[in-house]
Amino acid sequence: MLLLAFDTATPAVTAAVHDGERVLAEAHQVDARRHGELLLPSIDRVLRDAGVDKHALTAIAVGVGPGPYTGLRVGLVTAATLGHALGLPVHGVCTLDAIAHQAENDGAPFTVATDARRKEVYWASYDGDKRRTEGPEVSRPADLTPHQVAFGAGALLYPETFPAAVGPEHVSAGALADFAVRELAAGRELLPNVPLYLRRPDAQVPAGYKAVLPA
Repeated sequence: MLLLAFDTATPAVTAAVHDGERVLAEAHQVDARRHGELLLPSIDRVLRDAGVDKHALTAIAVGVGPGPYTGLRVGLVTAATLGHALGLPVHGVCTLDAIAHQAENDGAPFTVATDARRKEVYWASYDGDKRRTEGPEVSRPADLTPHQVAFGAGALLYPETFPAAVGPEHVSAGALADFAVRELAAGRELLPNVPLYLRRPDAQVPAGYKAVLPA
């Protein structure tokens, strides 16, 4: 297997190549406003660093969120385009699951939370084996019962709800790739390349908008 993985659901633009046993190369940049500019160069860089021609890839894994609409769609459209052009299957991975996969939880249950803006977080809870038990959902931190063990940038923003929050803040494509490889090897299906928005996009049609039809 040669799996290309990437994610744009958080402020991190991250890409990696995995050979079924280990991560061969990974790139990671945090810039919430430049997903579209950074993703393709990151993909080119990890393919080059791994010594892998894109035509040798066997699958693509992409983070499907939850995440803000603008950044998230960059990864999803890129995955769909590459998958179509190269004739590869595209597997979706919940971004929170990928962060959970890289978390050092010492066998304890925990929560992953990312920043959803609007004073909200995207979150999901996991058991000691890192299997998701609740979520993903979007909530105001004040509406949640305090979570003692938590990971992610969203958890770090709200210490009242997540008093013991630690990193990683953002998803790693290497962890996402490793999660996808393990799930596929175990015969478990991953998600389709469809976004997990959990709420309506920030951009809205103005109230009172009047459609103008041609005469």
